[in-house]
Amino acid sequence: METSDAPRDSASLDLMFPQELISPEVSAQLPSDLQMRPLASTDYKRGHLDVLAVLSIVNDLGEAAWVNQFHAMRANPRAYFSIVILDKASDKIVGVGTVFIERKFLRGLGSVGHIEDIAVDKSQQGKKLGLRIIQALTHISESSGCYKTILNCSDTNIRELLPFIGLCLY
Repeated sequence: METSDAPRDSASLDLMFPQELISPEVSAQLPSDLQMRPLASTDYKRGHLDVLAVLSIVNDLGEAAWVNQFHAMRANPRAYFSIVILDKASDKIVGVGTVFIERKFLRGLGSVGHIEDIAVDKSQQGKKLGLRIIQALTHISESSGCYKTILNCSDTNIRELLPFIGLCLY
């Protein structure tokens, strides 16, 4: 099922940030039928919110509101880095995650990366996609000069995710 007006070539998409910021080593570890890339302005139609719903309650305010939020986040080019894993055959998102960069007064005006909203479609769980998302976001955080990266998780999800977090070495 193709998304009608969405180009499949990442180079022609309206991306949140440059593809080059995603570690090629991490991307190479994905199965060949999947692709990792920055969030695109057309990803509402590819099921971005559907995947986030695996993680928490999602209030879908419609495509126009989603696109406005995308542009507001992209307007801070060194702050928000949302990535997706896309199933090439269906052109649907199967994994998501974000790192945002907090500017600090500490450590010589340093920065801290906060990884949040890691979610993988139920049909794709168990394939280490969450691990790959975290590795890619950690790479972006480190490449942005952050002195540390924090993996944020809600208290309600922590027990369920402890084995996964241990796998990720956080």
